[in-house]
Amino acid sequence: MKKAKHQKYFYIAVVIFMFTFHSCVNYKKVNLFQEKSITDLSQELTSQRGDAYRVKSGDHLYIKIYSVDPKTSKFFQTDFPQLMSSTYLYLNSYKVDEEGYLSFSFVEKMYVKGLTINEINDVIQNTLDQYFKETTVLVKLVNFQVTVLGEVKSPGTFDINKEEINMYEALGMAGGFTEYSKAKAIKLVRQTPNGSKIYKIDLTDNGFLQSQFMYLKPNDIIYVDPRGSKPFVFKTMPYGMFFGLASSALSLLVLFDVIKK
Repeated sequence: MKKAKHQKYFYIAVVIFMFTFHSCVNYKKVNLFQEKSITDLSQELTSQRGDAYRVKSGDHLYIKIYSVDPKTSKFFQTDFPQLMSSTYLYLNSYKVDEEGYLSFSFVEKMYVKGLTINEINDVIQNTLDQYFKETTVLVKLVNFQVTVLGEVKSPGTFDINKEEINMYEALGMAGGFTEYSKAKAIKLVRQTPNGSKIYKIDLTDNGFLQSQFMYLKPNDIIYVDPRGSKPFVFKTMPYGMFFGLASSALSLLVLFDVIKK
């Protein structure tokens, strides 16, 4: 009788353990914007943009000239239909050569290496103002791509069709974190004049909103580490179903044992 009673308690303990193990999640490891660096949430948080991207050899620039003058528009083919897709922008872009020069229309051999997009825009605008009236220059970096790898739902390389993108937007494009992501262990690989450099980022810290790495640069690579507790074979072994079935079976055993008693 005493042995059967102990056996019943053992079954109950195992069932409780199964449910606890299966559902237990440490949300502090995955929750973003935790009050770590910043506790006064009433203050306005200003994100650092960091240094503006400077054009290098091999970059592709999309350049378009707009004008209210029909003849000028026709000269620069602004009056043609435009399909603003990534393919269209690339095929109609101008490449910065190995020496850092850009050839555009009648403006030849313009040195742009090391300049920002805004600075290149100003150089072209000042040149055109000498020959045309009421023109507007649009310069866009075509090869703005970021890569997101690791524990995200849709890893890959993404074309960015706007002037800037932040870390959270890039992760959103990749489908967001998986249940095994380690949000406090993000690696950002960024190109520097001397090569690649790796920065470690904690996205659970709300202080990151003011970080210089909040906004990404072309060719940045984001890698999301998996949590250390993730089993090696978890992707192929249906542990959730296994624990569910085991818990149900043990619950039935306890129920039958109680009925028999």
